[in-house]
Amino acid sequence: LFEAVAATLKTIAADSRHRLGGELGFIAILHSWGQVLTHHPHIHCLVPGGVLAADGTRWIPCRPGFFLPVHVLSRLFRRLFIERLQAAHAAGRLHFFGDLASLRDAGNFVEALRPLRRKPWVVYAKPPFGSPEHVLAYLGRYTHRVAIANSRLVSAVDASVTFRWRDYRHGNASRNMTLDAHEFIRRFLLHCLPDG
Repeated sequence: LFEAVAATLKTIAADSRHRLGGELGFIAILHSWGQVLTHHPHIHCLVPGGVLAADGTRWIPCRPGFFLPVHVLSRLFRRLFIERLQAAHAAGRLHFFGDLASLRDAGNFVEALRPLRRKPWVVYAKPPFGSPEHVLAYLGRYTHRVAIANSRLVSAVDASVTFRWRDYRHGNASRNMTLDAHEFIRRFLLHCLPDG
């Protein structure tokens, strides 16, 4: 995921057809959860509004209100990510269990990827939402955050856990979700990184 994101941003930023044509630097942080603790791996990137010229002599700013074409980023990211998935599968670095065990077979794996090549992928880009200090503070919180803050926990009664979540599809409404304790723990553990 990190390799595909980095290659996508650097490739498009280096292409002078998109007005930049230089070397891009950025900060990328993995975020693996959604509001209801489902497995939703994605990367938040902090990207400056320009690049360093290839010869290293000057800063090339992006156009006001425009960084890089999102549709181009989306298509390139899709291709690079799928290529890396295929390479990982071919090298035996992917493991499949349970309902996904059939994906161990190369033919089944390729077939499972086929619809992903046609589906539009979303790269979401937005301008800064505050001062540089505010943006860094916001992004910095992801480096030391767990999947759910204690303040979102409403109750733990009998064998269930209730927590608050934001429904982004409905005006950022605050809602409560109650899960069986085992399901809550399973979802929480999806976001604990393995040792080493």
